Amino acid sequence: MIISRTPFRISFFGGGTDYPSWFRTHGGAVLAATIDKYCYLCCRYLPPFFDFRYRIVYSRSENTTTVDAIEHPAVREVLRFLQIERGLSIHHDADLPARSGMGSSSAFTVGLLNALHALMGQIASQQQLAQEAIEIEQERLKETVGCQDQIMAAYGGINHITFSPNGQFSLQPMTLSQQRINELNAHLMLFYTGVRRTAAQVAETYVQRIETKKQQLSIMKALVEEGLSILTGQRELKEFGELLHEGWELKRSLSNAVSNPRIDAIYETARKAGALGGKITGAGGGGFLLLFVPPEQQAAVKEALANLIHVPFHFDFSGSRIIYFDPETDYAIVEQDRLRQKIDSFEELTITGSLQKD
Repeated sequence: MIISRTPFRISFFGGGTDYPSWFRTHGGAVLAATIDKYCYLCCRYLPPFFDFRYRIVYSRSENTTTVDAIEHPAVREVLRFLQIERGLSIHHDADLPARSGMGSSSAFTVGLLNALHALMGQIASQQQLAQEAIEIEQERLKETVGCQDQIMAAYGGINHITFSPNGQFSLQPMTLSQQRINELNAHLMLFYTGVRRTAAQVAETYVQRIETKKQQLSIMKALVEEGLSILTGQRELKEFGELLHEGWELKRSLSNAVSNPRIDAIYETARKAGALGGKITGAGGGGFLLLFVPPEQQAAVKEALANLIHVPFHFDFSGSRIIYFDPETDYAIVEQDRLRQKIDSFEELTITGSLQKD
């Protein structure tokens, strides 16, 4: 049995420039971080005694005899990609809801790849996990998704990622002091709006016409460098919050689907209560609202948004990891142990009965 743990991410600047339709012409850049909220995947080979070969448990359960019959698209394509012939049991659990703008779909894909590689006795590198997840989501599933989510899920940390027109990416971890990391963390608040949506559907509203958004995306890419300058320099951190607000205004202009009256109202309420800036995480349309709030104003913001779920968090620097590994055991030994447990259990009951009888 293998259990993988893969972090969700928050993106600060540059979202949208990580889509191939943009960076293969103009290049792209993203500043993002992973947090201590995770996607968990438990995988094991299924014993050959059931009338199905694959059991997939997520928000629903699937029992199928063939890979082609699996309805979960990522599971189906990952199994096709890895060409695993044996039956499998796959269980998914997560700290945050799906379709909430935290890169959950890519975290699932990366985590599943990591777990299944380990189950087959292979050690997959972070780069391999990111590249395979991108191929599965973009090439096999034909989803309108960018590349930052898969990379962040695989590597973890606070990272500056650049995308080249030749299709390559470069990841540079932010070398910040622990004091600066703690200061940034202390200024960030995360709230769940309760609105669930599919990122690809929101992205399709502007990615198909991405060249018409050249001005906005060029500025959004430039905000990455400005954000880096604030974090790594001696400038006041409040400028980072103000920059987030500027980035959110630009992002809203990409498509009417990025925001809506409810999200706008929540954001304005937070701003009036003391937030300097923020954004809807992911492609937009709902999910989580990330806010930059000075610590002394956070109680007021939390009270103003009391109808929303506040999710405290810390940064994650581990990336996708195997947190439990139990090598495959011969079935006969398993059966032997099971029988021994039954005998021991019977002996214990007999002794207990004897004591009670006396």
